[in-house]
Parts: sequence; structure tokens; C-alpha cells
Amino acid sequence: MDQGAVDTTAGRASPPPAASASPPGVTSGVIRPPSKRSRRRLALDLALLGVVGVLLVAAVAAALGAIQQQFYSPTAFVERYVGMLADGRAAEALTVPGVAVDSAALEEAGLPTTASEALLREAALAPLSKARVVSAETDGAVTRVTVEYEAGGYPGTTTFSVERDGSIGIAPTWRFATSPLAVMNLVVRGSMVFQVNGFEVDKRQVSIDGADAEPLDPLPLLVFSPGLYSVSVDTAVSATPGVAVLSDSPFHSIPVEIQAEATGEFVAVVQEKVEQFLTACATQEVLQPTGCPFGYVVQDRIESVPRWSMSGQPTVIVEPDGAGWRIVSSEAVAHIEVDIRSLFDGSVAHVSEDVPFIVTGSITMSPDGAATIVVTGPDTR
Repeated sequence: MDQGAVDTTAGRASPPPAASASPPGVTSGVIRPPSKRSRRRLALDLALLGVVGVLLVAAVAAALGAIQQQFYSPTAFVERYVGMLADGRAAEALTVPGVAVDSAALEEAGLPTTASEALLREAALAPLSKARVVSAETDGAVTRVTVEYEAGGYPGTTTFSVERDGSIGIAPTWRFATSPLAVMNLVVRGSMVFQVNGFEVDKRQVSIDGADAEPLDPLPLLVFSPGLYSVSVDTAVSATPGVAVLSDSPFHSIPVEIQAEATGEFVAVVQEKVEQFLTACATQEVLQPTGCPFGYVVQDRIESVPRWSMSGQPTVIVEPDGAGWRIVSSEAVAHIEVDIRSLFDGSVAHVSEDVPFIVTGSITMSPDGAATIVVTGPDTR
């Protein structure tokens, strides 16, 4: 056979053409719908994702609630205020919304509008500890938060009224619906100067009447609630162990009255002045020394100059008397030497006699602290 001839041998068929290759990246084959098992697995996965989503939302909500309760709730608001007092941060406590008051608010509450702010400072605060919120009750727009604590070692309970005051973003803010301040109406007998928790106060410096303040007029002083205020007197003239006053009722009046007693130093000074006065009286060469609590009465005529001396000085006792002091009636003895001529028979008799008498008196204190002592005779009051 010649080259290039075609094989036409009978009975031999040519093979079928080969299938064309799939384009690159395309998998050849038949597309089938997902099986029932695959659909169930997908549904389970979606359900699990839903549960996780719900749990996540709940966790976020719980976290937000916890944060709000801890930092932005009425109880947290009160805890911060009480914490400031416990730390002695009086100036910061005054900036808490609803704490500071004006004369109009005081007048509306029936409290003295001239109340002084002298005690609203760190130096006048007593220790405050163990504070904890024991209850919080909501009544309409007001939440009443009750706190237990120890003030200067004394247990106390105070209920605060708190109301909404706006918000910062989504966080609510609060204010005191009733100011936690109170007014201590203080009367100190026996001294114009006193101490509150060791902080010294001069009534004339804080009273609206200034130097003209009456010693026995009540002095209104604003104080924090809660707070313990120990009022005492410790001067050269008078002293008292003090009175502890617990301020536990916001925006109420607290009447306080203390009586100072004369110090031993003051009594010694009065004793000396009384003795000097009586000794000076004894230098008068008359039967009735002028302005003195003793004298001698005769019906006859004197023949010599009367000579007085003090046989027994009184034991001075000083006690409070209104805004001042009084010398309690006490016995003393003067001695007289004098010659007496009888008008009946002309005889002369020498008299040497002890003359008992009663000493009393009053003591007034001037604004500069000087004492004026007036010695008199028997107390006729």
C-alpha cells in the first residue's frame, strides 16, 4: 500500500471522539439539593447562634444594670455623700446636688434664716464610720434611702430623700429632695466662746448681731447629717465637760443648751479680789465703812477712831447667773477696836469685838473677757 492511503478495512469502526475537558476551576458533575441531615445541622447552628446572641444581650443588660446600681443609683448617690463626710471632705459634700440651702428654703422649713455656716467645715467634723445602706424605698418620684453608721463611736440611723436630677448620656443623675443639713440652735451659758468637736467658735464672730450678740440668745448653726457634734467650753473663766449632739434628721432643728461652770482658776481670782476689797474696807476709820458689807452700830458716843481688821475672810463660791456669775452668800468676820463713852454715866468702855457679816456679789463679763466684780451685803433675792 502506498503511503498516505486510508485504512478502509471492512469491519473496523473509528473510536468516538473524546469528551472535551472542563474549563479550569469548574468541577464537572451533577448539582444535587442538600440532604435532610445537612438542613437539620444548619438549623441547629442557627439556633445556637440565636441563644448565644440572647445570652450576650442579657449579659450586657445585667452588666449595665450592675454598673447603674453601683454608680448611678439613689443608694450609690447617698453612699458617695456619706463617704465624703467620713473622709472629712466637707467642702465637696456641700457641692453635692441638694445639700446647700438658702434663706428661702430655711424659712419655708421653719428654720432660722440667719443660721451660720461656721460648722460646715472639716475641722468641725467628728469621725464617721461603718456606714451602710440598709434599705431603699421608692414612693413616686422620691426614693428614701436609710443608712446606718457610727458617728464618733455612737450608732445612728438617717433616712435621706433622693429624687431624679437628669442624666449623663444614658446614666441617671440624682439630688437630695430634702437637704441633709440641719440647724443646731445652741445656747451656751457662762461663755461667749465655746468649742464644737474641738473647733473654737466665738459667738460674736458668727452671730448676725456681731459684737452686740446677746449671751443667752440661741445661736443657729448649720450642721451636716449624719454627724456628731460635741459642744464644750474650756476657757480660763469657765469650763464644761461638753454635750454630744447627734444630727441624724435632715432639715430639722436641734435645740442644745449647756451651762458652763466657773473654773478653779477663775474662782481663785474672785477670791483674791473679794479679800482685797474687804481688806480695803477695813482701812476706813468709821463705824460704817462706805460701800462695804459690814459695820458697827452704837447708841453712845465714840471716844476713839474705830479700827477695823479682817478676822475671817469668806470662802468664795461662784455660780452661773444668767449671762454672768454671782458670788454665793458666804460668811465672813470683821474685827473692830473702839472706845465708847456712855451717854448715861459718862464712863468709857473699850470695845474689841468680832462682827460677823454676809458677803455676796455679782460678776459681769465684758466683751474683751474682763470681769467686773461687785461685792455686796446679804442677798435679798
